[in-house]
Amino acid sequence: MSYTKIHINPISPEPTTGSVLVIYTGGTLGMVYETKGKQLVPFDFQQIIEKVPEISRLDFDITFLSLPEPIDSSNMNPAIWVELATIIEAHYEQFDSFVILHGTDTMAYTASALSYLLENLNKPVILTGAQLPIGVARSDARENVITALELAAAKNAEGHPIITEVCIYFNSNLLRGNRSKKQESSDFNAFHSENYPALANAGVNIEYNFPYIKPYKPGLKLNVHKSFDSNVAFLKMFPGISRQVVESILNIEGLRGIVLETYGAGNATTEPWFLNAVSNAIEKDIVIFNVSQCDGGRVSQGQYQTSKFLQQIGVISGSDITAEAAITKMMYVFACERPGGACVDLLGKPLRGEMSI
Repeated sequence: MSYTKIHINPISPEPTTGSVLVIYTGGTLGMVYETKGKQLVPFDFQQIIEKVPEISRLDFDITFLSLPEPIDSSNMNPAIWVELATIIEAHYEQFDSFVILHGTDTMAYTASALSYLLENLNKPVILTGAQLPIGVARSDARENVITALELAAAKNAEGHPIITEVCIYFNSNLLRGNRSKKQESSDFNAFHSENYPALANAGVNIEYNFPYIKPYKPGLKLNVHKSFDSNVAFLKMFPGISRQVVESILNIEGLRGIVLETYGAGNATTEPWFLNAVSNAIEKDIVIFNVSQCDGGRVSQGQYQTSKFLQQIGVISGSDITAEAAITKMMYVFACERPGGACVDLLGKPLRGEMSI
C-alpha cells in the first residue's frame, strides 16, 4: 500500500540523536478550520512545521507517514490495527521509535490491540491525539505531539529506549496503553489508568516512574501477529436486564466469547434463568470473561455469593483488566487458534501487562 511520507530534519547542526516515525491515522488532532467552507477539514501534513514549528527544534529525525484515507476513530476496526502493526514491522529496523496520531474515542482499544499484536516489542509505540483540532487557538494538540515525540526519543545512559511498550500520552501523563480508558469527552485530561500507575509525568521535567515501566531486554526479536477474531461481544449487566436480551446475545450465531461486564467485584444477578443461560453458553464452548463495570478495583469471583456461581461454572476472572483490553485480548487469543483450553488459559493470565494476578 502507498503511504504519504514527509521527512523533517532538525535545524540544529549537531548530529541527530535518533529517529521517530509518526503515523497519522486521522482524528481531531489533524483538523484545521477552513475559512472558505467554514468547517473543519483534515490538514495537509506538508504544513506540519507551519502548524507546530517547535518540531524542527527537536534533536532527532522525524518522518511523518499518513494513511491513504484519514479516518475518524469511531470507524477504527481490526483490519486497521493489523495495518498499523504491519507498518511498524516494516519500519522497525529503520526507526528507533514510533508515535501514532489517533482519534481519542477508540484510542484505548487501539493501544490495547497493538500491545497484543506486537509481541516482544522493545521500542516505544506511543499513541496521542487531541481534544481540540491543531488549527484551533487553544488546542492541546501541540503539547501532546511534542511531548509524545520527546518520550518516544528518550534513551537511558546505555543508549537504550526508556519506553519499550505501547503507551498513550495525553495531558502530561504517559500511561500503559492496555491499562488506559477514555473517561472525559470535554476535558483535556481525557485518559486515566485507575489500576496501574502512570509511567511518566511531563511537567517542567519528565519524571519517569521506573518501577512500573517494562524494562529494555537485549536481543528481543519482534514478532508481529496479524489477525483478530471478531466473533465476540459485550454483555453488560444492569438492573432489569431481561432474559430475552441475555439469551439473544448468548445465542448469536458463530459467537466464541463474551466480555461480561458485571457489578463491583464481579457480581451478577442470581436469577435462575440467568445462571442457566450462562452455564448453557459455557457448555457450548462460548468463553465468558468477567470484567468489572467499575473503572478501579478488580473482579474477585467468589468473594460474594453473587459471583460464586460464575466461578463454579467456569467463567474466567478478568481481575483488574479494562473492558477495552479485555475485548481486544479475546479477539487476539481466539485468532491464535491454540488447541483445547489454551484460550481460557491465555485470557486468565497477563500477556502484555494488561492485568494483575
